[in-house]
Amino acid sequence: MPNMLAVTFSSNGRLYYLDAADVRPKVGDRVLFPTSVGTEVVQVIWGPEWVEEPIGGLPICAGMASAADIERDETNRLRRTEIKVAAQRLIREQKLPMKVSGVDWVDEGHESGRPTATIYFTSPGRVDFRDLVRELANKIDAKVMFTQLSPRDDARVQGGIGSCGRETCCSTFLVDFEPVTLQMARDQDIPANPLKISGACGRLMCCLKYEHPIYDEFNSTAPGIGERVATEDGDGRVIGHDVPRDQVVIRLDAGGQRTVCDRASACSARAAYESRT
Repeated sequence: MPNMLAVTFSSNGRLYYLDAADVRPKVGDRVLFPTSVGTEVVQVIWGPEWVEEPIGGLPICAGMASAADIERDETNRLRRTEIKVAAQRLIREQKLPMKVSGVDWVDEGHESGRPTATIYFTSPGRVDFRDLVRELANKIDAKVMFTQLSPRDDARVQGGIGSCGRETCCSTFLVDFEPVTLQMARDQDIPANPLKISGACGRLMCCLKYEHPIYDEFNSTAPGIGERVATEDGDGRVIGHDVPRDQVVIRLDAGGQRTVCDRASACSARAAYESRT
């Protein structure tokens, strides 16, 4: 039964999980997260808790962060800001069609043996940034790498507030981007208005997929809108679905409306009508 804790690399950033091992930090403490290039300082969001189901592959906490670790982390944060400003200035000077989204800085432990800056950027197309790499590497005296991001990955790096008023899903808890289609919005009777169904990245919102399986199951089993059904109160026609309540709305031929409280009853009413005809 592992003892697990949740940490984040940045304020309001995505949660990552660690095996606490023998470390017993409290919420707000700084601990060391093992990475491929050494340890990074992270903040504890919720303290160690025993989980019943075994979870494989969790990195093991490398211990509490010392004052020297925290000072190095703050120095690296300032260094990342300086590199971002320098890269933006050179991009403007060279008039390149690209925008810097974020910077990673590894001051030690990189396989090249040199401090390394990774610049994440977005661009509408391919960019020849070879001169930019050379000038920036000379300016910051480190190895420089550029990585182009997709619109969704850019939104994940930048973070922000969604139309729901909460932090964007991609910057907090989503691990992988799953395909989202316009048909998912149609299946949920959501108007295909780009202003309402597009996220911060300009693509369809990831949350359109969250409830889609429920709507998909409902639509595949419940009587469709316009179908005839036979109820205890008489024959009628389906005029609407209330998927969250698992209900079907029926207009009776005799007048008035009758709401079938569950999908099973609606299916039975459809079967009863079909058996008569």
